[in-house]
Amino acid sequence: MRNLRIGLGRGWTEYVHLLKDRKEWATGMIGSVGIFAVLLLWMGDTQVKGTDMTVATTLTAGFLAFGIFGAGLMTLPLTLSADREEGTLLRLRALPGGIPAYLVGRAVTLLCQIAVNSVLVLATGVIVGGVALPHDWLTLVWVVMLGTVSVVPLGAAIGCLIPGPKTAGGVLALVMMPLMLISGVMLPMTFMPEAVRAIAQVFPLYWQGLGLRAAMLPDSMLAVEIGHGWRLPQAAAVLAAWSVAGMLVAPRLVARVTRRTPASRSPARPATRGS
Repeated sequence: MRNLRIGLGRGWTEYVHLLKDRKEWATGMIGSVGIFAVLLLWMGDTQVKGTDMTVATTLTAGFLAFGIFGAGLMTLPLTLSADREEGTLLRLRALPGGIPAYLVGRAVTLLCQIAVNSVLVLATGVIVGGVALPHDWLTLVWVVMLGTVSVVPLGAAIGCLIPGPKTAGGVLALVMMPLMLISGVMLPMTFMPEAVRAIAQVFPLYWQGLGLRAAMLPDSMLAVEIGHGWRLPQAAAVLAAWSVAGMLVAPRLVARVTRRTPASRSPARPATRGS
């Protein structure tokens, strides 16, 4: 309980610090909301073939899902990798409950970022693309929450495995971009070959997008979904499975990495007088 309390406080403090960094805030907004707004202006009024809906609505649901997935699999691994290189994790390992509190803090910071980004994406969809507000807010909330929980431990595990922050961005982009293309974020899944659909359904991004589309789109859009159904129980089961697996693996990986981290990576302590 103490680790949870410390992690919550640490996570909120770090998020407030991020809000004060105008450069970081502007970069994040241009990279997510800005690109989304450009896509809406470019192709938002195009009608999805076989339906009476415009691309703007499907893009909004897709960007909400990708915002969650991207934060977990890009932002968190990069941050954790940098902390590992700087010796932060090594120092925390020496503190009772240091690693669990650190992971909780990172998860809280990430959840705050995802929540704000989701609100901004939804507002942009409504204002720029003329998208209707979600008709099922309960589904929207649980998909965002469970989707976040499913990718945070996964992102922590990836952050332990990547070689370092200098090369991490390129490596992660190579994973993220193909997943975005095959997971129904940009194009309906029925446009994909059967083999691609099967691969996409293994990963959380597809199920996050499906759940968000269920919250935002009418049932007429089921014509372009796999099985012509929203499959929300299956979405919840897959996301929960990824969450449990990640929570079991991530703390062990972080602890293992810190045990292998050379002490020389930790900043040297100032010499004591008389030594």
